[in-house]
This record gives sequence, structure tokens and C-alpha cells, in this order.
Amino acid sequence: MRLLSYLLDGEPRYGAAVEGGVIDLTKRIGRDFSDVKALIAANALSDAQEAAAGQKPDYPLERLVLLPPVLTPEKLWCIGVNYAERNAEYKDNSDLPKYPSLFVRSMSSMTGSGQPIEKPNVSDQLDYEGELVIVIGQGGRHIPREQAWSHIFGMTLCNEGTIRDWLRHGKFNVTQGKNFDRSGSIGPWIVTADELDPRGPLDIITRVNGELRQQDTTERLMFPFDVLISYLSTFATLKPGDMIVTGTPTGAGARFDPPRWLKVGDVVEVESSRIGVLRNTVAAEQ
Repeated sequence: MRLLSYLLDGEPRYGAAVEGGVIDLTKRIGRDFSDVKALIAANALSDAQEAAAGQKPDYPLERLVLLPPVLTPEKLWCIGVNYAERNAEYKDNSDLPKYPSLFVRSMSSMTGSGQPIEKPNVSDQLDYEGELVIVIGQGGRHIPREQAWSHIFGMTLCNEGTIRDWLRHGKFNVTQGKNFDRSGSIGPWIVTADELDPRGPLDIITRVNGELRQQDTTERLMFPFDVLISYLSTFATLKPGDMIVTGTPTGAGARFDPPRWLKVGDVVEVESSRIGVLRNTVAAEQ
């Protein structure tokens, strides 16, 4: 199933993306779930599937303003330097990491598919990072690696937009450069784990104005999804709807010589063949 969140006449709603459009599930499920996170927390995927079965689309997809599929996750974890050769891109002669690199983002730094991502006024160094995203279903603490797969509700996509010069403002953190309002995006929907096995392999590519910039597969992750879930849950309780952005391949704009920063009007597409396409146009900060 493909679950998505959207605005209709200014009201946030959620539904299922199907051929020909979107089935509105906001009032259709027998139990009252306010959003996708509430549905996940109640383990009510089967209710959503039953409500959507045999229904015709209520709206064409292009009529809707798409939002990140989970509007208010308690945690939005982001993993850095997780694909083969990414460590070498830093050219610091460091050993391969023993543990995942980790930072957090706020949801105010994210927008939905089809919505503009913003180039801030204070920097010309807006960069793209195409990534696969784990959406947690069953929460937990101290999750053994061998049980981690059962905690995944589904997968979505992220353009983990980054303001590169602001990454270096702090001595020990990258928080500033990762949290500019509307600098990144998540979506277009969650493909649930019963239709997409998160064990993969899953491909990930990024295009800018149609030009291929990034391409890789989860077979080359240094820290696979089950490792990430086990590691994170060692120190923090994972909650239904939490999202883990799992790392970007080589080929971000900062790694070109000279760097290739995003400009107003550029179109960034992040794609995985079994999930879909997350597409955003770069706009100037308002």
C-alpha cells in the first residue's frame, strides 16, 4: 500500500495512492485515525487496506498539495557517511567508521513532494542528498538486530537538503546546516513493508534537471537497516512513525570540482524503482 498525507482545501488529510489518483482514507476507516502516524501506532494497516479495497480514487494526485507522509514523527534520525566510498570523499585519510554517524532534523526543515525547497538568502551552498527512509512501525528499545526487520512499517524517500557552509559553523555538530526551513523534502508516500521488502536490495538515484548525479544500492551500505535500528534503539526508544534517513551515496554537489550548488529553478528528483519519485523545484527563500 502507498500511504500519503496531503492538503485539500487547506485541511491536512491522508489516503492511499492508487492507479488514477488518491483514495481518501481520512473518514473512511471505521476507527478514527487522525493521521498516518496514528494509523501506524494502532497497527491498523489492515483497516486501511480494507477501507481502500474496491474504491475508486477520490482525487487526482495533481490536485493535491503533498506533505511528508508522517507529519509529526517524534524523531527524525539522519545517518551520514553510510555508502561505500563516502568516507573516502572526505579525503582525510580516516579509517572506516566503527559506528554510524548520526544527527537529527526537525520536520520544519522538510516539505512534501512537488513543493518547493528553499535556497536560503544567507548562502549559495544548497546541496542535494538523495536517501532512502525507514519508517518505524512497531516501536521498541534494545531491539536485537535479528528482530529489527519486523519493526519497519515501510519505506519512503528523502532529499536531505544541506547548506554546506553552515555545516562548519559548529566545532562538533552539523545541526545548523541540516535544519534550514524547507531545505529538504520527504515523500511522496510510504510503501508498506508487505509490498516492499526492506531487506532489498533497493536502488537509489538522484537527478538534477534530468542529469544523473547519484546512483547506488543498499547492497553497499556500511551500516544496513537492521544495524541502524538495533544501534539507535540501544540509547533511544523508537516510536511508531519515527523515520530514519539512511545515508546518501557519492555524488553530492559539494564533491564536484568546482562544487555544483543548487540554483533557483533547478529540479531535483530522488528515485527508487520500487518506491517512486520525490520531485522538488528549488525556490528562493521568501
